[in-house]
Amino acid sequence: MGEWNSPMGDVGPGSPEARVTGGNGSNGMKLSDYVIGFLAGEGVTHIFELIGGAITHLLDSTFERRDIRCVSVRHEQAAAFAAEGAGRITGNLGVAMATSGPGATNLITGIGSAFFDSIPCLYITGQVNTYEYKWDRPVRQIGFQETDIVSIVRPITKYASMVADPLRMRYELEKAVHVARTGRPGPVLLDIPMNVQRAEIDPETLPAFLGSPEHGNWQEAPSSDLSLAGEIAERLLSAGRPVVLAGGGIRLSGAEGELFRLAERTCVPVAVTLMGLDAIPHDHPSFCGMVGAYGNRYSNLTVANADFLLAVGTRLDTRITGTRPESFARGARIVHVDIDPNELGQKVAKSIGVRADARSFLAALSDRIPSPRKCPAPWRERIERWRRKYPSIPSTCGPEIDPNRFMEVLSGLAGEEDILAVDVGQHQMWVGQSFRLRAGQRALISGGMGAMGFGLPAGLGACLASGGRRTIVVSGDGGFQINAQELQTVAHHRLPIKMFVMNNRSLGMVRQFQETYFDGRLQSTVIGYSAPDFVRLAHAYGIPAVKVDSNVPWEEELRKAISAAGPFLVEVELPQDTQVNPKLMVNRPIEDMYPFLPREELTAEMLVPPEEE
Repeated sequence: MGEWNSPMGDVGPGSPEARVTGGNGSNGMKLSDYVIGFLAGEGVTHIFELIGGAITHLLDSTFERRDIRCVSVRHEQAAAFAAEGAGRITGNLGVAMATSGPGATNLITGIGSAFFDSIPCLYITGQVNTYEYKWDRPVRQIGFQETDIVSIVRPITKYASMVADPLRMRYELEKAVHVARTGRPGPVLLDIPMNVQRAEIDPETLPAFLGSPEHGNWQEAPSSDLSLAGEIAERLLSAGRPVVLAGGGIRLSGAEGELFRLAERTCVPVAVTLMGLDAIPHDHPSFCGMVGAYGNRYSNLTVANADFLLAVGTRLDTRITGTRPESFARGARIVHVDIDPNELGQKVAKSIGVRADARSFLAALSDRIPSPRKCPAPWRERIERWRRKYPSIPSTCGPEIDPNRFMEVLSGLAGEEDILAVDVGQHQMWVGQSFRLRAGQRALISGGMGAMGFGLPAGLGACLASGGRRTIVVSGDGGFQINAQELQTVAHHRLPIKMFVMNNRSLGMVRQFQETYFDGRLQSTVIGYSAPDFVRLAHAYGIPAVKVDSNVPWEEELRKAISAAGPFLVEVELPQDTQVNPKLMVNRPIEDMYPFLPREELTAEMLVPPEEE
């Protein structure tokens, strides 16, 4: 991979290499060394990569450094997800590198995931030499593996640029990092040609972005608008049925402490979205479950019957509101707080929009509540009655393993500092409904992109970036197969990652959709689909593993897996027709979940007028 000629090329007075050499040599250093030093200076400790010819200079510059570490994965998509996992767990930049052409394009799914879920990541791609690049010439390609990755990723990055001039390196790095972290976070990409990587520069002569006119004029959005905080505090305290809905922006802004403080001072019920699952400990008295299409039934009833809803750090998409957003919390005055003004009023038109950072807004809100206030007792008592009446975990289980019960048991075995990395599929919803997160634990979930294959690489990225915290990966048989090659990365580093593969021998989320809307025609979810023996697969990588089903004492096997040193895989056998319930059907308000309640019962539980069928 890489150039056809020697990686260093021929350097002479008239060569293309000489034309891109920056600096006068008095304080010269190799540009790739400068890039790696810059990343280390930004607190980046890990670079996730799969080497190729077009990034050999950059990776060579990490050799024998003690302040930054390369983590070689087996697929660039995994590198992108691992960088996202690192960014999520640290709040700092996650960094991944890939070579030109196929390496760069293999990053795209992970870049999109970081973009939609607002994770600050820097993706660096190698590019062919500038003198091999086609620029505006009407040909498809000149250099080997030449690909215009910048144009490809612009719609899913906050900033993307090719650094064709070595003298622009500092400026572009500073700008990219600033953009990734400012306002609503997100991924950025820098594409660096090979001859630029190996150029000699004088760092003292490089123009800076920080302090430049562009930096001075850079303002992603106005500063937080806290002018309504006093009025909103009054409405919250005067409401008879208030609810706070906490989204993923709580963690992104570091506002979990402020949310906890607000809950302590007001006892207001706090519901969470899937992305906000770890916004507040689930054993807190204010916690009232997860809302949405696959939320807890009692949580959806709570939001549906609120008279005041404060939604913070969530874009209120249809997985939360249902496909009839006009029916969402229809009896409530809705205040929607988001750092991105473009999201305000986008889904729920009747809401009052407040453009603000979640942390500064919740701090200002709590400051306007001078003394602890109690949430109205009848409202809290009704929510508690709904919680007992409509549990997600059945009081009695049949002969097969109940996945909600499984998640409850698994969460009880998890440690106080464990990281939970969840793939995409039915298991993601079982986690959301029944995994009880405690203070100190983190949940990493792919929301907007909803990318199968996310769980394992995101988990290994978070595990490494956190200094080796034990990490629980929950996946389905379909999602696990997409990046199963990263078992070798886990084994190579002997990471304390505990993998739980919920195997119902189908692509269950879509299969359930087909059963509902396609008369049970299970093309490609069952017909044409298959999965391996995951225990044997893990053993091939030298990882201990066990298979559990209803015929073995599976709770004891889980305990052994969690307590074992190093990695461990547990394959959990489920019936093929296992479903996620309750779930929201199309064209239903969020309180009317399947399996449907008798109409008389639903009407009796509603405090606002029920929607017509």
